[in-house]
Amino acid sequence: MQQYQLTIKAGRRPETLERLLRVMRHRGFEVIGLQTETRQSEIRLQVRLQSERPVELLFNQLAKLPDVMELH
Repeated sequence: MQQYQLTIKAGRRPETLERLLRVMRHRGFEVIGLQTETRQSEIRLQVRLQSERPVELLFNQLAKLPDVMELH
């Protein structure tokens, strides 16, 4: 199983974290580590994931979400 690390900067809204985690789960990725930092109008997440699937599948889906501002 492959492990990946993503950094996500997104708009701060009540549903943002839940939406990001739901997309990860639906695409077949398991969250094994999560750090969040909240600023005035944004949240920053550092996520460690594992999956048999290539991370590009998840990356493309997360980039489509309206609240996502940066993705590394």
